[in-house]
This record gives sequence, structure tokens and C-alpha cells, in this order.
Amino acid sequence: MKLLFRIAKNEFRYLFYSPIAWFLIIVFLVQCALVYTSPVYDLALYQDMVLKNNPMPRISMATESLTLKVFLMGGIFSRAIGNLYLFIPLLTMGLVSREINNGTVKLLYSSPVQLRQIVLGKYLGIMLYSLLLIGIIGIFMITGIFNIKDADYGILFSAALGFYMIVCAYSAIGLFMSSLSTYQIVSALASFTIIFILSRIGGLWQKYDFVRDLTYFLSLQNRTGKMLQGLVTTKDVIYFIVVSSMFVGFTLIKLRNGREVKPWYIKAGRFAGVFAATLIIGYVTSRPALTGYWDTSATKMNTIHPRTQQLLKEMGDTTLEVTLYTNLVDRMVSSGLPDVRNVNYLGDFWEAYLRFKPGISFKYEYYYDNDAKATDSALYKMLPGKSLKQIATEFAESLDMDLSMFKTPEEMRRMIDLKPEGYRLIMQLKYKGRTEYLRTFEDNFVWSDEQNMNAALKHLLYGDVPKLLFVSGELERNIYKKGEREYAFHTTLKIARNALVNMGFDVDTINLATQHIPEGITALILADPKMDLSPAVHDKLKNYIDAGGNMLITGEPGKQYVLNPLLKQIGVQLMNGQLVQPTYNETPDRVMPYLTATAAGLAEEPLVLYLRKMLQAHNTPDSVQTQMRGVAGISYAGDSTFKVAPLAMTSPGRVWLKAGDLVTDSTLPPFNPLAGDIKQASFPTMVQLTRSIHGKEQRIVVCGDADFLSNNQTGDHSVGRALYSWLNYNQYPVYTPRPQPEDTRLQINAAIAGVQKIVYIWVLPGVILLLGTILLIRRKRK
Repeated sequence: MKLLFRIAKNEFRYLFYSPIAWFLIIVFLVQCALVYTSPVYDLALYQDMVLKNNPMPRISMATESLTLKVFLMGGIFSRAIGNLYLFIPLLTMGLVSREINNGTVKLLYSSPVQLRQIVLGKYLGIMLYSLLLIGIIGIFMITGIFNIKDADYGILFSAALGFYMIVCAYSAIGLFMSSLSTYQIVSALASFTIIFILSRIGGLWQKYDFVRDLTYFLSLQNRTGKMLQGLVTTKDVIYFIVVSSMFVGFTLIKLRNGREVKPWYIKAGRFAGVFAATLIIGYVTSRPALTGYWDTSATKMNTIHPRTQQLLKEMGDTTLEVTLYTNLVDRMVSSGLPDVRNVNYLGDFWEAYLRFKPGISFKYEYYYDNDAKATDSALYKMLPGKSLKQIATEFAESLDMDLSMFKTPEEMRRMIDLKPEGYRLIMQLKYKGRTEYLRTFEDNFVWSDEQNMNAALKHLLYGDVPKLLFVSGELERNIYKKGEREYAFHTTLKIARNALVNMGFDVDTINLATQHIPEGITALILADPKMDLSPAVHDKLKNYIDAGGNMLITGEPGKQYVLNPLLKQIGVQLMNGQLVQPTYNETPDRVMPYLTATAAGLAEEPLVLYLRKMLQAHNTPDSVQTQMRGVAGISYAGDSTFKVAPLAMTSPGRVWLKAGDLVTDSTLPPFNPLAGDIKQASFPTMVQLTRSIHGKEQRIVVCGDADFLSNNQTGDHSVGRALYSWLNYNQYPVYTPRPQPEDTRLQINAAIAGVQKIVYIWVLPGVILLLGTILLIRRKRK
């Protein structure tokens, strides 16, 4: 052991006195200084500007983690790891070849030193020298801890660990390449090549599950990605250990083979044995059941919510079967192909759930199908005159795939009917005889989020599905149309991530003129009827309310007379006329009511959680607003059998009730009390009603605007989802709120950040350059 450390010490001294090593340290320092100081200086400037206009902000000015922003998302660690291939090969290119060229290798061989001590000693020496790189990054880590208020130490530790482990892996590769050639430049180029191959091998032979797992294990690409986000996994740590050990072992075998006279197959067998052992260890230790996880982030952002963990725990040991259906002629086909499966599908999406339920089996079905007619489909218009099979052939050739791996429409339709899902990329979950779909979406993430997943898991476990019925027959808002006025986007549109059908609700319509309200429904929605309710419809609604049913009722100015007879039953009325809020940029019919403290208790919707945060900071809710275009005020009696509480109120003194018609394309008509205009302190625009009946709490919401839930972009669907959740007693959606990061502010101003920038970019590298020059000159003189 003493000999091993002596060899390591000598190797470290050689690197320490090498001009190339000093040059690389200075370059690395300048690179890190530029990447760290520039964003910190920009953030400090912005923060100074905000503080100048608001000297005592009561809430954080940002919601993103500055630790992530400065160090990880394009920060020091990301850039440093991305450029390591430029540094390590130059440091390691002479580890063994230098001994051969200088003739000192013969002295080593003839000395009482074992070959493994030579190899391990040299590798330990470069590992010790690599700590200097960690030390340079450590300078900025310590600076960041002082610069950033409540910096996330756990993420910094995880990122530093990942950085050092990949440095050690690169060093092992460089050590082996140095043993293959007496020319140092050739060793450096060979190291570049091997690093490039290991970075790309994860995309090879992805059609075969077993081979895909092995090549993915060998791949260096994105291997430190989870560590840079604060998640340390045993399979990643073991990966770096076994890959480093493999190349150190290759070096030992190469040097031993050069000293022994053995048949070529024995020499080759040694390499094959080490390689096979590496693959076996890697394959076994990467199995979900054998993988350990450590989330070092302060907010546990890499770990699924405890509610999701509980649902997976309740599934027990029973296998959850997941089948991914990939349509060749679908626009999202690339997300479901084998070559991206390990990284995007299994890695980015499913691994978070496999951590808590290893018993998930994955199946894959590939097919081509299309429901559209040749005359009106964009697919057929893009390739006119061709059949579906010919189009599929074109797609397969463009993806460099064999059409034979994709099932024909007839074969797939015998297996499963995906027509209701539009033949899109989709996952089907099976558990104890129940099935649920997990949909994909055309956004940056593609896959279902945690709330979508929880809805499916809860259905699989319990089988209960909350049912929402939307009344139709009197020109109410339509839940199947995509027009600006309608409600499809937040209710039934399957391609919308936050639609009710993707949040666990069963949504349908009911025509009360011909149908009776079924028992057991979650809530009934009466959305802006434009025709008078017939006596039969009115009686059914009245009886439903009397029986304790939950309801959401929305109306619009000009049609108050349609709803008021029904609302009279619960002690609420839509005020005649329309609310007006004059502003510089908008027409006066656009009213911006604020959410009340009562609204903060609706659900764990992000906007509602932000309202709670504002209430804690300001003790007033008037900073969180929602937009309502064309809204009627609401009045309610104090002697109602319901407890009435406003959810949204207009800003005091800024809104009045305009009697009669409001013209929005001309000058604003003045306030005219003689014409019936009304001013008061504030107008309720949305109220909730509750009462105890038949052993449960009855819940009703009335809103003087129906457009806030419509498909137009101004619709505040966040408030709408909170209402549906409240009507469902907060059973669905299964919210997964995350704690906000604490490291959102700097503790320095722009002046100090500017000084840091000068010191780290110019002064510190200059001092190191001067010290290195003096050291090397003095050593050369000796």
C-alpha cells in the first residue's frame, strides 16, 4: 500500500509541475468564472432595480431556484461537464506512454513493484490531481452559498459528486489510451474517440430490449443529468465505478499482455472477461428493484408527491402493466420509438414511479392507422394519391425503420379499438382487471404529468369516477365544441393536459327536457342558458337542489331573467345590467375582480396556493385577480338557508353597475344614476353557497360570468378547476403541490457582484499564472 501511494504521489507531483496542467487549470478557472459571475451580476442588477422601486417586498421577487439557475441550468456544472473532454485527455495522454518513451518503464518492471500497483498508483495520482478541478468549482460553490440566500446545499453536493465521478471515468479512459501508444497526441485523440463513442452508444441497437439496456448502461450521455438535479442513484454511482474499473483493468491487462508470451485468444479473453463482467454488473444493478435513490434537493423536486407514493403503495405487489401504443403516421411517433425509449420514456417519465413500485411491466405495440378520409385529411393531402399502407411505407423509410415491425390497421383493431383516442401515442394501464388510458400531449414534456397519473392510478385502485353532467337543451355552453364561446378545452378535449377528462372526471351532457337527473352524480353544471327554462326543467333542477345536489351555475349579462327564477330558491340573484370597469388599455366590459380569502380554501390549484401566499404576506387578497369579460353583479339575501360567501369581488370604487346595454366600441358612457346605474363599495361576481343536508355539506357556486371557463385564451381555467375540485370535495384532481424554493434572492448588490466579476475573471487567474510561472521557473533552474 505504501508503494502504491508513493507512485500516486510521484504522479501527482509530475502533473503539478507540468506547464500543460497549469495552463489547463487557468483555462478551467476562467471558464468557470465567466459562467458564474455573468448571471450573478445580471441577477443583482435586476434585483437592485426591483428593490429600488419596492424597498420592502413582502414576498420573494422570483419563484425559481437561483442555485439551479446559476450552477446547473446552463451554469458552472453543466458547462464544465460539457467541456471535460477538452481537458482530461490532455492531462492523461502521458500517464503510461511517457514512461515508455523515457525508458523508465523498464525500471518500474524490474523494481519490486507489482504491475497492479503501478497502474492503480498512476490512476490514484490523476484522481488526486482532479481534486484541484473540484477545488476550483468549490471556490464558486462557497461564493454562491454566501451570495444566494438559503442556497440549496444538497444540489451542490450532488452536482459536485457527479462532476468528480465523470472526471474519474474520463481519467480511466485516458489511462488506458495512454497504454496503447507511445505517441501522446495519439493517446489524446484516442481518448476523445472513446469518450465520443460512449456518449453515443446509447442510441445503437435500440430495437432489442436486452441489447438496449446494455448499450444504455454503457452510454455516458446524460449519465450525470440526475445528479445535476440533486438526485443520486446507486445505478449511476455504480456505473461510474464499474466503467472506471473496466478501463483501469484494460490498462492492467494491456501491460501484462505486453510482458507475457501467451496465445492471442487468452489475451483477448482477458479483455472480454472484464467487459462481460462490467456488462453483467451494470445490467443487474440497474434493475428498478435493486436501485437506491437519494434526493438531495431541499424541496425534494426529484421525488413524486407523497400522495402519489401512497397510491403506488396501495397497489402492493400486484404488477401494473403498461402498454405503449405508437402510431407510425401520428405526429408524435418519434416520442414512442425504441431509440428514445430509455431516456425519455423510461428515464424521464417512468423512473420516478419505478422508484416506489418496481413491479411495473412494460409492453410496446407499433402500428399504423388513420381515421380520416382521404379527401379531408392533412395526411393524405401531404402525400396525394397514396394509400395508407403506401404512406406508412414512406414514413418508415424516413425513420430508417422496417414497416414489418408495425401492425396493420386490421391487426391492431382486432387487439384494441383506439379510434376514440384518435390513434394517438397513448399508454394503457392494466391492474387487477381494470384499464385506464394515460394520454400524451403536444407540448415540451409530451408525457402525462403527476396529476394525470394520479387520476389513472386512483381509478385503477378504487374504480370510482366522479361524474359531472352539463345541462343542455337551452343553448348552454357546449362541452364538445372548440369555438371561443364553448367549453371543450377544459372539459372533454383529450389533447388538453388539464382538461377534466385527464384529471379523473367523467364528463357528459344531460338534456333535462327528456332525461332525469341520475343519482350519484358529483355535480350538475348549468352554464349560461340562453332560453327560458321550461317548467319541467325548472322543477327537475329545483328538486335536485332540494335533495342536496351540488351545482355550478354561470350566467351572462342580458340573460339574468333566465336564471333568476331558479336562483331565487337559494337566495341569490344576478343583478340587472352589466358591471363596468374603465381602464386605459381595455374595453370597459373587461372586469378584473380579485379573489377573496374564501377562494383561498377552494383547492390546491397553483393560483389558489399563490393567493394563500399573498394572504400570508399582505393579509389582503386584492393582489390576485382574474379576468371576466361581460359580468353581472350578484346580490344575495341574508336570510337564505345557505351560508353565502363571495369568491370574487370587484376592486373597491373602480366598478359600477351599468343599467341597460353597454356599447364597448365607442366612448365610455358616464355614470348615470337617473338611468339606473349603481355604485357601491364592491360587487360580488362569484359566490359559494353551503349548507348541511342529509348528513353532508351541499355545495353550490354561482357566477355572473360564463366566459371565464370558455375556450378563449383569457379564460381562467385554474379558477375553474378549483371550483370543480371543491364541488367534488377535493377528491379529484389529486393535486401534488410542491414547496416553493427558498433560494430565490441574492444577498449581494450589483456593485459587489461587479467586484467579484473582476476578481474571479482577471485577478485570481493572474495570481495563479504568476505563481505557476515562478514555480516552474524555479524548478527548471534546480
